[in-house]
Amino acid sequence: MKSIIYTVVLLFTFCGLAKSQLTIHKLLTAGYVYQNQSFGEVGGKLLFLSNDDVVFRTGVSALMGSSKQKFAIMPKVSADILLNFQKNVDFYHAHYFVLGAEATNKYIAPKAGFSLFGILDLTGGYGFSLNKDGINGKELKGLNINFTINIPLVLLN
Repeated sequence: MKSIIYTVVLLFTFCGLAKSQLTIHKLLTAGYVYQNQSFGEVGGKLLFLSNDDVVFRTGVSALMGSSKQKFAIMPKVSADILLNFQKNVDFYHAHYFVLGAEATNKYIAPKAGFSLFGILDLTGGYGFSLNKDGINGKELKGLNINFTINIPLVLLN
């Protein structure tokens, strides 16, 4: 957990040192997470944009699901880098390659995937368990799949 905090602080430091103007967009997040069982996800993200080639995102959310007939809620923090280096054509910035990581109090999962307009994400990775007890006795490790919709708050105004 400490390494995630250090990574986020380092990200903010480098963004602050950048010479170009930095724009921050707020996003509402809803999605589905599979980490050895199914979870619904609700939360928020901040998107840091200085140009269209490299975009940084950080977020917090709650994972909600049922394990062994008991409802459980887990906090989650995430950090992503969205990459697209095709130049001079805005239409080609419709898709991004996503590299990132997410962490909860039960697992850490590096991930990679694709994003459409930075709004619709599909990522996958591998979750490493931090706690053998997991949720209600079920350890959370193995394949990690995320399907997320990020809604910019400017669209809701």
